[in-house]
Formats: sequence, C-alpha cells, structure tokens
Amino acid sequence: MSSWRTILLRIGDKCPEYNGNSDFKEHIEICYGVLRRELEYSGDDIFPFLLQCAEQMPHKIPLYGTVVGLLNLENEEFVKNIVENCQTNLQDALDSGNCNRIRILMRFLAVLMCSKVIQPGSLVVVFETLLSSAATTVDEEKGNPSWQACADFYITCILSCLPWGGAELVEQVPEEIERVMVGVEAYLSIRRHISDIGLSFFEDDDDTERSPDEKLMPDFLEDLWGRIQVLSSNGWKLESVPRPHLSFEAQLVAGRSHDFGPLSCPELPDPPSTLSSITCGKQRHDAELKYPQRIRRLNIFPANKIEYEAIQELYWYFKSVSESLAILPLRVGANDLQPIDRFIAEEYLLDVLFFFNGWGRIIQSEQLLHYLNKYDASRKECASYMVGLPVPFRYEYLMAETIFSQLLLLPQPPFKPMYYTLVIIDLCKALPGAFPAVVAGAVRALFEKIADLDMECRTRLILWFSHHLSNFQFIWPWEEWAYVLDLPKWAPQRVFVQEVFEREVRLSYWDKVKQSIENAPALEELLPPKGGPSFKYSTEDGKERNEQHGLSLELSSMVKGKQVAREVISWVEESVIPVHGSEVALRVVAQTLLDIGSKSFTHLITVLERYGQVIAKICNDQDKQIMLIDEVSSYWKNSAQMTALTIDRMMGYRLISNFAIVKWVLSAENIEQFHTSDRPWEILRNAVSKTYNRISDLRKEISSLKKNLASAEVVAAKTKADLEAAESKLTLVDGEPVLGENPVRLKRLKSSAERAKEEEASVRESLEAKEALLARALNENEALFLALYKNFSNVLMERLPDTSQAGTLRGLKTIQAVDEMAVDLEESSTMDVDNENGRPQKSQTNGGKENIGYNVGEKEQWCLSTLGYVKAFSRQYASEIWLYIEKLDAEVLTEDVHPLFRKAVYAGLRRPINEG
Repeated sequence: MSSWRTILLRIGDKCPEYNGNSDFKEHIEICYGVLRRELEYSGDDIFPFLLQCAEQMPHKIPLYGTVVGLLNLENEEFVKNIVENCQTNLQDALDSGNCNRIRILMRFLAVLMCSKVIQPGSLVVVFETLLSSAATTVDEEKGNPSWQACADFYITCILSCLPWGGAELVEQVPEEIERVMVGVEAYLSIRRHISDIGLSFFEDDDDTERSPDEKLMPDFLEDLWGRIQVLSSNGWKLESVPRPHLSFEAQLVAGRSHDFGPLSCPELPDPPSTLSSITCGKQRHDAELKYPQRIRRLNIFPANKIEYEAIQELYWYFKSVSESLAILPLRVGANDLQPIDRFIAEEYLLDVLFFFNGWGRIIQSEQLLHYLNKYDASRKECASYMVGLPVPFRYEYLMAETIFSQLLLLPQPPFKPMYYTLVIIDLCKALPGAFPAVVAGAVRALFEKIADLDMECRTRLILWFSHHLSNFQFIWPWEEWAYVLDLPKWAPQRVFVQEVFEREVRLSYWDKVKQSIENAPALEELLPPKGGPSFKYSTEDGKERNEQHGLSLELSSMVKGKQVAREVISWVEESVIPVHGSEVALRVVAQTLLDIGSKSFTHLITVLERYGQVIAKICNDQDKQIMLIDEVSSYWKNSAQMTALTIDRMMGYRLISNFAIVKWVLSAENIEQFHTSDRPWEILRNAVSKTYNRISDLRKEISSLKKNLASAEVVAAKTKADLEAAESKLTLVDGEPVLGENPVRLKRLKSSAERAKEEEASVRESLEAKEALLARALNENEALFLALYKNFSNVLMERLPDTSQAGTLRGLKTIQAVDEMAVDLEESSTMDVDNENGRPQKSQTNGGKENIGYNVGEKEQWCLSTLGYVKAFSRQYASEIWLYIEKLDAEVLTEDVHPLFRKAVYAGLRRPINEG
C-alpha cells in the first residue's frame, strides 16, 4: 500500500495511488481515511507535511482544505495546531515580505473558511488588517506613498482570495465582506495609477508614448478589481475553482470553527526627511523590488482566440454533464467565460511555475547527480501539472502567453530563462498535437511586432528561439520569413533572423544551420561567416611574409619551448619595441598568443594564465588596451562568440579594463553596428555585468564576514569572561588561600581566550579589507556608469533629430520613410479582401509578408535601437544607478541633454519624466 505521504502528495492526480480515478470526492475520502488512521502514529509528521503540500502545490488547496475540514471532525486539537501554525507562518511571511507565501497562505485560509475550519469573521479581520495598512501607506499625511507597491500587493492578496471564498463570505457574513469591498473601492480612489513606464513589452504600450487624449489602460490592480466586480454581479458563481467542500457540506457543518489569531503588518520605512523626486524615487524603487508585480500580460493573441478555445471546451463539458444527467443541453455563449477565469488560470500557471522550478529548489544532503535527476523530474512534473489544471476549459493559448510573459518579464524574469525554455520543450512533448502550433503562433505574433518589442525582450526572445529550435532539429518554416531579404539591413525583422542564425551556429555548426534553411536557400546571406580565425601572420595560402611574420614565428617558438613570461617580456622589451615600436609589439604578441590559444577555450585560458603578464606589460594604459581589443576583434572577426568570450576572459584576468571596453564599443567603427548587430552590445553587456557581479560578490562576502565577526565577538567575550572568573577565584594551596584556579585549567582558558581574540582580529581585518575593496569597486562603478552615459549622450546628440521633429519615439519613427521600401499603393488598392478574416488575400498574418517595406530610415533606426539599449541598461542596473543619481543628473542629464535620451534613462529607472 502506498504511504500516507504519497497519498497526500498525489491527491487530485490521475495516478495508481488513487486507482487511476480522477474524481475529487473519491480522492478526498481516500486521503482522509488514510490520514485519520495514521494520525495516532505519525501526527507530528503529517502536520508539517500537509502544510508544505498546501503551500507548494496551491492549485490543490481546495482539496487539502476539505481534507483538513474532515480531520477537524475527528481531531480538533490537530486542526487547531494547523490553524495556529498558519497564523505564525503568515505573520513571518508578512514580516519578511515573502510575497508568494503571503498570497498562498491567504488563499489557504479562504478555503479553510469554506470547510468550516476557521470563522468567516476571522478571515474578514485579516482582510481589514491588510486594508488598513494599505490605506495608511498611501495616505500623504500618515503614511509613505512611495511604498504604494506594498499597499497594492496587500489589496491584490485580498481580491485574489475572493474567487476561492467570496461566495461563502457573502452568504455567511454579508455585511462584513461588503464593508471590505467598500474599503477596497475607497483605496482604489486614493491610490496613484501605476504606469508601465520602462516595463512595457512593446514601446507603443508605454504610457509615455500616449497622447494626452488617449485613455490610460487599467493597471493590474484596477483590472483585477474590475474582474472581481463582474464575478460579484454574477453571484460569485464560477467553474474554474473546484469546490469539493460542497460534497461534504453536511458533514463539515458539524465541525468546530477555530479562531485565527491577530496579525500585524510590518512598519514601512518613514518618508524621506527631504521630499524630492530623487529621495522618493529611491524608496519607490526599493518598494517595487520587494513587492514586484507578479505578471504583465503580453497580449500577443487576440482575446477572442483565448476565449474561443475556452468557450468550446466549456460547451463540450456542459454538454457531457447535461447528457449524463439526462437534462436539456445547456447553451454556452461568450458570457459563460468570465473575466475572472483568465486571472484564475494565470494564478494556477504561475503557481506551478514557481513551485516546480528546478533552479530555485535546494535539495539538501543529496549528491549532485541525484539533484540533477530531481531537477529533470521537477520540470517534467511542472509540465504535467500545467497541462492538467482544474479548469473546465482549454487554455493552450493562455498557457503559452503566460509563459512568454514570464520569459520576457521586465526588469527580469522570476527564474533563469533556461527554465522557461525547458518547460516549453516539455509542454510541446506533453501536448504534441496542440502546443507546438500555439508556440509557433506566439513566435509569429512576436515577430510581427518585433520592431516595437523592447530591446531586452528582443534579446531574450532571440536566445530562447535559437535554443528552442536546437532541441527540434532546427526545424522552422523559414520560407515564411524569406521576405526579410527584401528589407533594409537595419530592419528589426531582418536583424532578428540574422541574430537567431548566429546563435544557432553557436549551438550547433554552420553546415547544420545551413541545411535547416534549405526551403529558403536565399537566407544563407544572413548566416554568420563560416570561416575560422583571421590570423594576420598566417603562412598559409601563399601570403607575402614580412618582418612581423618572423617575429610572430619567433614568439610562437618561445611559447612552444615553454619559456616563462619573464623571458618573453625581456625579448619584447629588448628586441621588438626598440626596433619596431610598441604598436607592432602589441599586434604581434596579441595575434600570436590568440592564434596559439584558438584551438579551444581551454587553450585560450592556458595561454592567458601563462603569458597574461606579457600582455599586461605591453598594454599598460587604456589606449593600448583599446588596441588590444581591436586585435581580438580582428582575429575573431568571423566569430562574434569568440570575440565576446576572449574579451570577457581578458577582463577577468585584468588585462583589459571595463573603461577600455566602454570606449571601444562606443568608438566610431562599432557604433555603426548598433542597429544591425548584437555583437558590440554583447561585449558591453558582459563588461558591465562582470563589474556589477564583482560588487555583488563583495557585498555577499561582507555580509558573511559580519555574521562571522558577530559570532567571533561572542566567543571572545565568553572566553574572556571565563578567564576572568577563573582568575578571580580563591583556591586553597597547602592550606593557604591563593588567587586563581587550577594552573592547568587557567593555562587552557588563557590559550582559548587568546585564540578567540586572534580569530576576532583576523575576521575584523578581513572585513575591513573587503569593505575597502567594496568602496573602491563602488567608486569604479560610479565612474563607469558616468562614462557610459556620457558617451551614450554624446553619440546620440550627434544623430538624434531636433526636438521639434521628434519629441517621442513615435515621432522618431515617422520622420523619414524609405522611398524604395514603401508599399506599392497601386498593388495595395487592387487587393481583394478575404471575407473570412477581413484581411487582404495577399497579406500574410503571423509573420507573413504583409508589407515588404520598412518605413523607418537607417539613421532613425539607429537612434531607436540605441535608445532602447540605454533604457535596458538603466533598467537592469537601476539599483546601482540610483546610488549615483545626483551626480548623473548634474553631469549627464543636464538641461541641454536631448529629451529622448533623458526619457530613455528615466524610463529604465521607472522615474516619471515630469520629475526631470
């Protein structure tokens, strides 16, 4: 017989433990029967495991709540402990700001209320506690409106409970829940509308791009409130939330309801002593980091498509039920799928993604291999649960849109992008007849809007798509996108295809990728170069040799002869630089060492470790380091991957500074690629990321050392006290009183005290050294960001049009149309309209050749791309930039800076433009 753990874990699943049955009532009866028998022997183990299951598989909470309700009939004390533990866990979650745990525990409380385990009034008190805290927070006089993100989160938690318990609350405590609803409405009337500045997937969705007469779209909380209002007007009836407690209502009413202890919301930071856009902006940024919005809807599929699949499924569901009950068939119309159903399905999907992510789980006392196996099983389990949610309608389109919204979520996805890649792959395998087509539709929809897609999202999409295709033999109907060859080289769709090919080659090899586009052979033009390294001193192909070839051969011989770096440095300083100059010496050394290390990544690391001192000696200033980067770029001109990787390694070995990389990327030669290639941006991202990671690592080390120091101080104080106590004792020696304890013990205590003091001093010294390194790193980071933004501002000022011509990104896009790429109006006028879908018959949707022209000029596209990356950098490193915002305002974002550049920086920082 299966153990009680498996029974509890697998409740609601169609599995052998429940005889392959999927009836919820039977599952609950079986689970309840097993747990009731085991309570006497394993009660202490069942109690925490049951709570853990409810928290980590929240889509099964209605089932667990009903089981707890039935157990309440048999063992009130056991269930009372569960309620008390829930109260403790919820209070801890509130104090620590654990958003997911707060939300899930509140849903569990709502379900326990439905199962008569807790009093409805107790749940209302919880709601009112959160509501009161939220209202106080946004109050200008009593609270701190900068922390509205926390207040909005509390209200979201209240509203998100109502689909699970609203009907019972209205039935049992109508006046109290009405009071809560009125309070929520009052809160919504005084809070500030949340703009998606800087976080929109598409540029056109950004509120800063709307004209004054355009109506603002509801933010997430306003949207949820509207959905709850519709649910309330429909009598709180919905099919997407299982209500298994109704099958046991006659039994559950006999149980004793328990009181839920009081909760308190944590104190939020006080408002800044000096109110300004900067001080409030910093606090607002901190609040949004701690209480992030869980989802932003991507809206890549038409709403009617998502609703249609659900309505079709509801029709067949009700049809089968009505036939089995021998009643008249029910007519299912568009109104049967309620707005709240989408929210509930999204909640289920996000919960499964959160609690089954392999990257976030820590399996203790397990070997690495077992961990990897568990991770693999975890993501497959994730896919399994995602395709079997307890909703009576199909949701493949909604599932795809939700996953993509998380993958592309700004400022960053909840988990590593690789996780979503694997989940999508497993879903394609789990639903081979449906989901691959939906994913393809999502890709086509995103491809259609790629020109408006945020630059960070665009990069993520390229990385995901290339990786996804590599798991399916690189199969894709490229002929649909062959028309991109007719677009200018800067057109985003063409650049997208080109970058996908480049990433595919990294994951496979050139010939394999070429083979995958055999249905569109002309696209070979967009493949990256096939050739390998470009060695300036190669002796192959009958190239003419000169003195530098001889120097390269001599250096190569020295390396193969395993001469040490010191000897090579002497050779360079004595034989090369005096005769040929430092530039030739740098070129010969860089090209030759790169060639020796070109066979593999390991060869490169070995060369840099052994002869990095030679490079460091030659490249002893920023100009020389820029020349070194030029040589790397020249040697690996056919491989963007190896260029980025080599520069990254050289920075890691301190051969190249981040300042040199910034200056090189923003040099005249490279800025011309900003709108046509990701190559310079990848190098810049790596450099800034490595700088940021060094600071993050130092902060973690300092935090750890502070804890160690506190422990060392406690130990040192204790050993000192023990020693002083021992020294102060009177001991009889030969009948005479002597000050001090037994000499042997006294010696041991002195030794312990000295060691503890030395340990404390050692830790303190390490801490001071790390803090000094952090201070230096922060100064370097400040200088780096200031240099980066100054350079961005300078290159953009040279190319951005006058403000009168383009004050917004929309205006920038319409300045100059490319005549040769314009739509043929005569052809357009003769197109017949397809009566079925209302589109011209010659146009193709979902990425098809709707219009072979791209009506944005090259200069304008360069500005759009660069501004997009400025916003992306500002958003990704907002926490660091806010530390230096006063200096950034004073030195870069001055009055004469271009408004579009200012807007890009402000958008990335989520800083309202009117604060400038």
